[in-house]
Amino acid sequence: MKELSVNHLLGIKYINENDINLIFETADHFKEVINRPIKKVPSLRDITIANIFFENSTRTKLSFELAQKRLSADVISFSAAQSSVKKGETLIDTVNNILSMKVDMVVMRHSNPGAAYFLSKNVKASIVNAGDGAHEHPTQALLDSYSIREKLGDVAGKKVVIVGDILHSRVALSNIYALQMQGAEVKVCGPKTLIPRYIESLGVTVEPNLRKALEWCDVANMLRVQNERMDVNFFPSTREYAQQYGVDKPLLDSLGKEIVIMHPGPINRGVEITSEVADSNHSVILNQVENGVAIRMAVIYLLASKIQ
Repeated sequence: MKELSVNHLLGIKYINENDINLIFETADHFKEVINRPIKKVPSLRDITIANIFFENSTRTKLSFELAQKRLSADVISFSAAQSSVKKGETLIDTVNNILSMKVDMVVMRHSNPGAAYFLSKNVKASIVNAGDGAHEHPTQALLDSYSIREKLGDVAGKKVVIVGDILHSRVALSNIYALQMQGAEVKVCGPKTLIPRYIESLGVTVEPNLRKALEWCDVANMLRVQNERMDVNFFPSTREYAQQYGVDKPLLDSLGKEIVIMHPGPINRGVEITSEVADSNHSVILNQVENGVAIRMAVIYLLASKIQ
């Protein structure tokens, strides 16, 4: 059996193209499973997984939990808001206490960049990064690439523009790594204040004009503005942002070509995209959600097969 080159999924930059292809092949199989009348397989009956979320999450947390239950794993979920972390307990102590209950794998979201990497070096369990600060969100990038492959046949040679708050987005960074690894061309578009200064060193072009970006691309991945990570205003007003960087149906129709619209969620309707666009044939947003379960099943299954 083919296996991953890593024991943890900490970020896209730690894996290779063969790993991505293996995850996609495995996800193809699990996508069939989750569309059957009986949606469970007994693959991970002996595996216990802890979901540890130090930041709020709805879709990612539910997606991971569903993926784990579809694989018949035992699942425990932990929310930092109701935990001893509030009393000053360290991250390693928290996780080690959970691992002493004989947990095999930890899925963690944390506000600090590098938290998953730090954990992988200090505890004996397989770690899956469900988002660390504004650093990486590897399973989101994998499901985004998988959704592009499903819609357009291949990722290689495709032109993808990532629009919005690039500065605070872990989704953008993971997507850039994953798309480039598979041979796609990537541009970013957004207010100058929300584009990181280092971005061009990643081999990414900046296109400040939304219309030009959309005319160029095959796929537009629309990101929300992450107000919760901002302590100052990066642009004058939400209304002005929507006018300059929001996509509506008249703009899409005026392009004279079909492009694919993606969004990692949650959507701020009327800001990044209008409801008309979100619910249109251009959009693969709900496909992304479905694919997220299959991709996370694949990642968990492949990592679990490496646990001794």
